[in-house]
Amino acid sequence: MLDKRQLKSESATIELGKKLALQCLCYLNNHDDTIIIYLEGELGAGKTTFSRGFIQALGHNGNVKSPTYTLVEPYDFDNFSVYHFDLYRLADPQELEFMGIRDYLSKRCICLVEWPQQAGKILPQADIKIELLYNQLERDTIIYALSEKGVNIMSYSNQ
Repeated sequence: MLDKRQLKSESATIELGKKLALQCLCYLNNHDDTIIIYLEGELGAGKTTFSRGFIQALGHNGNVKSPTYTLVEPYDFDNFSVYHFDLYRLADPQELEFMGIRDYLSKRCICLVEWPQQAGKILPQADIKIELLYNQLERDTIIYALSEKGVNIMSYSNQ
């Protein structure tokens, strides 16, 4: 499953994050599972902006910052968590093993992973991959559902 769209502004990127967050929430309401979402794109392409919309749509009222130096920022909700990873500064994929990456992935959660290619083969395959691409002052996005779970999430409509 593939979804392409143009984002004309920062607020459109936030709205896309909100929409996908609500689709993931619908999925989690019916499944006890982990959802892996890869966010790919150049520096400044909107990965953290997307994540802000996503996390705030789930009920987080505070700031959503890029965890560039801490690698992960946890957000706990009533019956699940969101882990926002930024692997841009990851020097060695083995660092993820040392920080206990498998513990994060074994819970009922959603993992938003910026710069997943830095992890080598440590991370599991994504359920959904989002590419954010520069198109002058706008952004093009390509959303891929890479697993059956991803297809199920993308098939939920926001009500």
